[in-house]
Amino acid sequence: MTTHPASTEETFRRVVAEIVLSLDGRVNGTGGEYDMSWLFPHAISDTSRDRTAGFTQSSTTALLGRKNYEGFAGYWPSVADDESADPRDRTFSRWFTSVQKVVFSTSIAEGRPPNTTVTSDSPAQVVADLRDKPGEDIIVLASSSVIRQLLAADSVDRLSIMLCPETSGGGERLFDDSILPRGEWTLSAHKVTETGALVLDYDRKR
Repeated sequence: MTTHPASTEETFRRVVAEIVLSLDGRVNGTGGEYDMSWLFPHAISDTSRDRTAGFTQSSTTALLGRKNYEGFAGYWPSVADDESADPRDRTFSRWFTSVQKVVFSTSIAEGRPPNTTVTSDSPAQVVADLRDKPGEDIIVLASSSVIRQLLAADSVDRLSIMLCPETSGGGERLFDDSILPRGEWTLSAHKVTETGALVLDYDRKR
């Protein structure tokens, strides 16, 4: 389990929000929510794959919005049996299938892969409930809408950003015009990938 330095409890489940951004702060491009062509060259670098595989070592619960969940569930489960796939991708595939998944949606009732719960509850409430249960990190997998709600509730302990050296020219921003609470963050780790993207891990100071 992960010990939180500012917590009076013996253990504390850290919430890690994972996201990939363009240089102009977008999570997708001008073509809409599935326009991520600028992302792909950076997502398959060795450093990026190491980062993704690392999440499987520390996270026992994954949170996703409905759209991201459908994308992940439609692609990742079959990768485990693809002998031509990168071993780190196969590791992530097996983890994604087996890990506890919570999907936030009001339009679907159940998920396809095993260990999936669909809820209409708020992300902040779900995180509060999960923190009371045994487990390790709770990771938000690239779902910007969920991340924004958790940031607004001050429920994110680590913000893990891969900043790609691309400008998308438009699209949805992670940080839109909504007002987030004042907060301080500490840069706890950083790396430069083979493609020039920056991996930045910020921990919330409490």
